[in-house]
Amino acid sequence: MRSMCSRTSWYFLAAVLLLASNSAYAAAASPALVKAKQNAEAKGYIFESSHDEIVAKAKKEGKLRVLSTMETAVIKAMRDAFNKKYSFIDVQVQELGSVEENQRFLLELKAGTVKAWDVNRAYTDFYDQYFPYQKKFDILGMAEHRVLDIPPKLVDPQLRNLVTIGSNITVVAYNKKLISAEKVPDRWEDFAKPEFKGKKFVLDIRPLPLGMLVPAFGLEKAVDLAKKLNAQQPVWGRGHTRVMASLLAGEYPLFLGPNFGAVRRAQMKDPMGVIGYKIPEPIPVRLHEANGILANAAYPYAGLLWIEFQASPEGQKIMDEHWPYGASLFAPGSVQEDVTRGKKLSIIDWNHYTKLDDYLGKVAEAMGFPTASVK
Repeated sequence: MRSMCSRTSWYFLAAVLLLASNSAYAAAASPALVKAKQNAEAKGYIFESSHDEIVAKAKKEGKLRVLSTMETAVIKAMRDAFNKKYSFIDVQVQELGSVEENQRFLLELKAGTVKAWDVNRAYTDFYDQYFPYQKKFDILGMAEHRVLDIPPKLVDPQLRNLVTIGSNITVVAYNKKLISAEKVPDRWEDFAKPEFKGKKFVLDIRPLPLGMLVPAFGLEKAVDLAKKLNAQQPVWGRGHTRVMASLLAGEYPLFLGPNFGAVRRAQMKDPMGVIGYKIPEPIPVRLHEANGILANAAYPYAGLLWIEFQASPEGQKIMDEHWPYGASLFAPGSVQEDVTRGKKLSIIDWNHYTKLDDYLGKVAEAMGFPTASVK
């Protein structure tokens, strides 16, 4: 993996190139911008053709209220950096950490009682239920025409107004004192071998790794693997942070399927270097942290700048450093872009995003809807 210095150079170069291309493109493609604006407005979208105009409108608003599911350290670093760039915007960010908190917010949204927020996270498990409540900015069109500094691949191509600011990849974590790297499976199917039967590895009862394999395996093969893993009598866990702590403590040798960031966080608390990981192929990847602007937002243009900042090279660098390893694999120079380059992937992209919950339901059924013994 590249050194931090090299990666920082990547982010800086990306920022410079994007800034230069913004100016050149805007000057050369104004007819295309006019056409894109007309097309967007004909479909009921809001399309701003000038970044300066977005900034000017945000400056008049002067405030921003954000709901985020990012971790506290990421929120603080992101808010501080955003404030440094846009000092005229007073930003308030509240963390929604649990599934239950996000469910409650969605119920309040449907009831029409949400009035105090501008930017929200469209939680993956209920993603399609947020659609009627998002402001119809044509973020995709503005990204494609470089009005906004957002990689177009991060934007939902159908809705055009929700942006995933990160991604997650799934790995295998192991305790080096309990199992050697050579014995750690190189393929997901290898966990079904006889030597891994009988409490030899931990598997989360929310089977994200298996659901995320559907794009590469197909649903039938993913469900079949789930049945085989269930027959292995694994230790059932819930929550990556909790299971990684047990792995570090030497309670278990293997954990199938933690997020890359959860492994990195555990390694940061592991001065003896006990925790190792492998990244079997196809690498399960899912777009993550879909952000949008609420239809009744009081400060929508400040919200546009917030989403743009998170997706920018500077914001993605913060995601990698403080998540950690949370920047999108579509962000040039990100850790995920680095470790997945040239590898076979199984991506929960926009074609699969709204289907993931169904995949998880079928996989969980194949596993017999287990309950966790590690919580």
